[in-house]
Amino acid sequence: MKRFLPIVCVCAMLTACGTNSEPQNNMQDNAAKTVSSETSAPVTSLTQIDMAKWEYNAEDNVYYQLNIPYCETPADENYDTLAIIVPAAYMTGEQNEDGTFACVLSDGKVNGYTAQTAPFVLPVETPGYAAQAEMTEYSSQKEITDAGLIYVQIGCRGREAGAPAGVTDLKAGIRYIRYNSGIIPGSTDRMFSYGMSGGGAQSALLGATGDSALYTPYLEKIGAVMGVSDAVQGSMCWCPITNLDTANEAYEWNMGVTRTGLDEQSQVLSDGLGEAYIEQINSMGLTDKNGNKLTLDSLYSGSYYDVVKAAVEKSLNNFLEDTQFPYDASASNDKGGFDGFGGGMGDMPKGQKPEGMPDMKGEKDFTAMDDISRDSSAAEAGVTLSGTYETAKDYIAALNANGEWVVYDEASNTAEITSVEDFTKALKPATKSVGAFDALDRSQGENTLFGYEGEGAHFDKTEAALLAGTEYENDFADDLAKTDALGTDIDTRINMYTPLYYLLESSEGYKSSTPAKYWRIRSGINQGDTSVTTELNLALALESFPDVKSVDFAQVWGQKHVKAERSGDSTANFVEWVNECLKSE
Repeated sequence: MKRFLPIVCVCAMLTACGTNSEPQNNMQDNAAKTVSSETSAPVTSLTQIDMAKWEYNAEDNVYYQLNIPYCETPADENYDTLAIIVPAAYMTGEQNEDGTFACVLSDGKVNGYTAQTAPFVLPVETPGYAAQAEMTEYSSQKEITDAGLIYVQIGCRGREAGAPAGVTDLKAGIRYIRYNSGIIPGSTDRMFSYGMSGGGAQSALLGATGDSALYTPYLEKIGAVMGVSDAVQGSMCWCPITNLDTANEAYEWNMGVTRTGLDEQSQVLSDGLGEAYIEQINSMGLTDKNGNKLTLDSLYSGSYYDVVKAAVEKSLNNFLEDTQFPYDASASNDKGGFDGFGGGMGDMPKGQKPEGMPDMKGEKDFTAMDDISRDSSAAEAGVTLSGTYETAKDYIAALNANGEWVVYDEASNTAEITSVEDFTKALKPATKSVGAFDALDRSQGENTLFGYEGEGAHFDKTEAALLAGTEYENDFADDLAKTDALGTDIDTRINMYTPLYYLLESSEGYKSSTPAKYWRIRSGINQGDTSVTTELNLALALESFPDVKSVDFAQVWGQKHVKAERSGDSTANFVEWVNECLKSE
């Protein structure tokens, strides 16, 4: 729900015209401009961005500012500023004696965008729900800015600060940018977030939780700008580790079939979590495109199961359609990784890069960066794909090496699978221990996320019920009874970090936020980090939500926990998607 407060700070907004994208020697007079309706009642004592303090990068032809405070009373001064990088065509600048530039808005264009229409893009680089470092030195975002997009990197706290700290900080940064609407270039109606893994999850949360009243006390505590919206227009999510309220159960329902050699207690827990997913799905009220309710009749049957099976088949058939044979499986296994969206990662001091982090360019597996626990003794995939396959028929034969589970029609170049379980055993083994997101020893990143003062805590009530009478019963009971520094209980904190809470008609949070209109979701279907249902459930909920205009969803065959794409470069595809969304506006 939106909250609008009385005006305590309304500033003059300035604009001017010019045609050149390079810095100019003659600065034009500023002209007064009426405050836009979206920032008609900002409540803050923060100053607006100083238009006389821009720096210029000639190689990229951009103006930029770093270290801009976006909240008044930050909880952590290591993560309380944002950076903004603007294509130079949108401003005319006069150089100051100290080398900075005093700028006014111009009438220049980039890719058809102007200073009034250019969208903002907001990276959420928070693997494992880690912190996003502030940009303390200029970092080129040339592929973004050359396309006419304005890049804003918001420093945000990580999982050690506990949910909802990360999303709270990102929302505060969004609010601060809106507070500057009409002063800086760009349309604050056009904001798009994007991220991968835990960053994909928090991008999804920015997309689902816009203007949620649950965040108000947290925003007030850090001194965010009040009286403006924190909603975004679009959300890009690669492999989002999200909907954590049902993540353990979904994991065992999907990947429990690949576990071997469990002790009796672990096997009972795995089975119990998988069975519990039936009730969870049936209470969600997910529907298909025709509005029919999706349910599970038993563990592996029902209309919901049929939709999951169809999604796996679609992923395989997309692969067959996209792939030109001969196909080198070895060269393709790591495609789609983290490829260079901006600043730093993790809970690091300002300006530092984590030791051993790979270069941002190139296709990297994201699991190397998120510091999430994975089970080194986990089962391996039943099918190994390597080398070159001359034809699609040869590739299908390799999938069926241990027994037929893919039926291929060579004439139509299409395939069907026998079951979700057979697909999972062949290509999607569990890579985390039972209690994949709420570990028995509280060691998972999500335990820290829902913990207190950096210490992990249990949060899954279903898992707690299954462990009644064991040595873990009291630990779960103690943790589930805790509240955070603002007195918020674990149920509310989980709701704040669950997109489906805001999107499902069966939820009390339905329509209590302003969701993004545009969504793009990609996941590697082979990943062992989360269930095949995680992104699918998000897409199903979005497709049924009345205010969502489009959901571009694909699970990419053969890809794991990476920035999976059916083809092309993830950055370029993201930029193209933003452009396509705005063509319809």
